[in-house]
Amino acid sequence: MTGIALTLGLGLALAFAESGLGLGMLLPGETAVVVLAAGLDTPAELILLGLAVAAGASLGDHVGYVLGRRYGDALRDTRAVRRLGRRHLDHAMDLLHRRGGTAVLVTRLVPVVRTLTPAAAGASGLEYRRFAVASVAGSSLWSAVYVGGGTVVAGLVGAATDAFGRAAWLLLVLVGVGVLPVLLVRAATGVRPGRAAPDTASLERATGVLARPSLQTLVGEPLV
Repeated sequence: MTGIALTLGLGLALAFAESGLGLGMLLPGETAVVVLAAGLDTPAELILLGLAVAAGASLGDHVGYVLGRRYGDALRDTRAVRRLGRRHLDHAMDLLHRRGGTAVLVTRLVPVVRTLTPAAAGASGLEYRRFAVASVAGSSLWSAVYVGGGTVVAGLVGAATDAFGRAAWLLLVLVGVGVLPVLLVRAATGVRPGRAAPDTASLERATGVLARPSLQTLVGEPLV
């Protein structure tokens, strides 16, 4: 019972962090939900996880909505919005003007924009009742997609283990060894998908490694 309670608590907390304004930047909530779901065995446990994830995601939406109400037009100048990208906030605002509360639902599966849409809804003055219905529906959809994805991953891992035995696990470990350094470099340097790579000076400051001087610098004149 302690194990499933911990899993449910993590699912709720990570979904909340992913949906809260800028709280899920480091660890994508989708990845966490898939991993948690893959570790469960029974349909009852998966349903409980789905409910916990949906609740956490909707609570995160509500944080964004309240912040949007609080800051209004000044939301664009907040640190979280600058970090996520003002263009995403503008996109969310445009969808809200065109579709109203439905935008909260239709952007649920769109990274970054979904994080800013609840805050944009609060800043735009969207009626709370319409926001709440869309938030619950969108959070339930998001939860179903990724909890269901976890069961698919668990099935694939089980099939791979049956077919290849320890070789499959060795392959997963090798993939993890290759991916983990990339994630660590992204966390240290701020390089994320959809963002331009930092200049050489930024990388040097982040990693503590000085770039090697070019041959031209050493010689003092360009090579012909």
